Parts: sequence; structure tokens; C-alpha cells
Amino acid sequence: MNILIIAEHDNQSLKLSTHHTVTAAKQLGEDIDVLVIGAQCQKAAEQACLLPDVKRVLVADDAAYAHQLAENCAALVAEIGKNYGYILTGATTFGKNLLPRAAALLDVAMISDVTHIVSADTFVRPIYAGNAMATVQTQDPIKLLSIRTTTFPAVKENAQPTAALEKISRSIPNTLSRFETQSLTKSERPELTSARVIISGGRGLKSAENFKLLEDLADRLGAAVGASRAAVDAGFAPNDYQVGQTGKVVAPDLYIAVGISGAIQHLAGMKDSKVIVAINNDPEAPIFQIADYGLVGDLFKILPELKDELDKVLV
Repeated sequence: MNILIIAEHDNQSLKLSTHHTVTAAKQLGEDIDVLVIGAQCQKAAEQACLLPDVKRVLVADDAAYAHQLAENCAALVAEIGKNYGYILTGATTFGKNLLPRAAALLDVAMISDVTHIVSADTFVRPIYAGNAMATVQTQDPIKLLSIRTTTFPAVKENAQPTAALEKISRSIPNTLSRFETQSLTKSERPELTSARVIISGGRGLKSAENFKLLEDLADRLGAAVGASRAAVDAGFAPNDYQVGQTGKVVAPDLYIAVGISGAIQHLAGMKDSKVIVAINNDPEAPIFQIADYGLVGDLFKILPELKDELDKVLV
């Protein structure tokens, strides 16, 4: 059956979640299209043409989609998607905002956070904060899936475009919401969801100022900085640092948890990391149950020592 992937992008380039979603789509069939919705998004569309196994790239380039608000983008997805057997996007903030609305408009169920594709109509997804896995079968004519990107590898782009570019002139105005403003955290560090190394802090850091200890280490390791929900709620770190069930799901090669006790909500977002290092002064902290390496002690003594050792090695 034919498959439609909703691309996540910033109008200039694709987000890596789209590359992971293509891998999942390839397990469902070979007739794959990508839909790029935005304004002045030609560069993102051209990059989508480099994705392997994609037959067509549909481009809805209109001022009405400038900020990719879900209210009218979902209506476009529902209109175009009725001709497809599957509609996929990454299980990111973008996907979680858009896909449920499209499912409601199409009057079908949505299956979120798919981690494994069993067959054409059967999928596996986590429940209870990842403590159990549910196998879900659906008979809906159109299957809407958000893909847990950490469980599917990202495809590599082709050197030359292999997909045909097709423009969509349909413009759906947004009468339900309007864009006001956005505040983005600018950083030269890697993006949290694609970083190979992440160092995250929890409530044990005690203040926003102490998060600078993590930032110094992150700069030396080329790592991204994350935070637990408790740290974000306490104002120690911005919202886009949050790792966990209600934040970002990550699976880096190395995850360093500093001052994080290991609540279920946080573990759901990072337990797929290849190597987990925990630093905490409580030897009974739940984080040690999943950590590959644990260090019990005062983080305010350990972090400066770790920084000094890294300075010697990375000279």
C-alpha cells in the first residue's frame, strides 16, 4: 500500500526525525511519498528528494503554512492522506501535535510511538512509561503512525535527487489559531534528539547557575545538555532541555545523568541509550538500576574532578 510521510523541517532543511521515519516506512512498502508543508520551503523539499526509496515529494508551499500550525496543516494532511494506506511522521513534538488532529478528521485511530512493525496491520508501542510493550492491531483503512525515532536508524541521503517534485496548490486558511511569537534556545551544541553524547542534570544540581558545570563538560565532550522534568519545573533549565516521557526521547551512544534520581517519567525518555553513566549521592537512587556505570558521591566535587581529567586527556 502507498505510504505518506509528513516531513518535519524548518523550511530550510529536514529534521533528522524524517530520516528515521523513512526507515520505518520501508518496512511497510516501497511506494513512499513525502509531504513537505511550509512557506518558502523549497530547500527542505529539495533535500527530501535526496531521501532513498522515496518516489515523490509533494510540496505545499504557501504563506498559510508559514509556521506549520497543526490546525490547518492537519486539514491538508487529511485531504491528501485519504488516498494513502499509511500516514507516518516522527513521534516528536511536531508529530504529536499534528497527527492526532489528522486522525480525527479522517475518523480513524492513531497509533503513537511505534517501536516495531510486526506486519502490515500490527505494531508494537510502549505503555506505562515504557514498562510494558503493547502489540496493537488495527483494521482501519488508513493507518496513522507516529514513529519512535530512537528505534529506527536514520537513512543516508543519496548524492543526487531520486524523487520527483510535485507542487500542491491547495491552500487551507487557519481560522482556529494564529502564530504570536516563539522563543528558541540558540546553541552551538548538537541537537538533543540527534546528539551522540548527552549530559543531563536533575534537581540535585540545586540551581540554574550550577547547570553551567554541565555546560562546561558538554563543551569539552561535544555533547548536548539535557535535564529532568524536576529540573525544568524548578526553573534550572529551559523546557527544550527536558528528557523524558513528557519531553524528548533520546538514545545517544553515551548518556550521563548527573543528580537525577531516575523517576519512571525520565527513564522512559533515555533508557535506550547505549551506555548510561549515573552520578548521584544516593546509592539507592533508581537510576543506578539501569546505569552501566554508577558513581556515588557529591556531584559538586565529582564534576570539577571530571573536568580536570578531561582537560588532561583532550589537550
